[in-house]
Amino acid sequence: MAREKRSLFEWLTGGAGADGDYSFDDLDQGGGGYAPKPARGARSLPVEAVEEEPQDGELAVDVHQTPTHIVIKAMIAGVRPEDLDIAITRDMVTLRGKRERHTEGGAGDFFFQELYWGSFARTVVLPQEVDIEGAEAHEKHGLLTIRLPKLDRSRQAKLKVKSN
Repeated sequence: MAREKRSLFEWLTGGAGADGDYSFDDLDQGGGGYAPKPARGARSLPVEAVEEEPQDGELAVDVHQTPTHIVIKAMIAGVRPEDLDIAITRDMVTLRGKRERHTEGGAGDFFFQELYWGSFARTVVLPQEVDIEGAEAHEKHGLLTIRLPKLDRSRQAKLKVKSN
């Protein structure tokens, strides 16, 4: 009579019948692997039918502050200004864009191919609220610099009352 193998979980936790069901060789080779059962009524699609959505690359950024501004810098070399979208709220900045491939040669002609081409996006949550109206963006030599003036919540203004 053959002995039924228990689940890996039962073996690890010492559950019923876990005495010697698995060896370390079995674990290294994925022995007794866990295969989840599909939900009742679920249909599986053939692997060829599943299309992967293209993922946006993540833009690398530097974020620092001065006494009056929050500054965001990002390398956007190769991105045309019309392909760049910067959305600003008081506490968040989202950069979206697309870098189009402009290369000669075919795929087999490359020794290295490390540059990122395609869509990218990056959202930066700001450490302090900023004045959206005073925001500035400049690009020089492929370096995008966004300067966001900080909101000064402690600033007070004197209000004079006028009489008729």
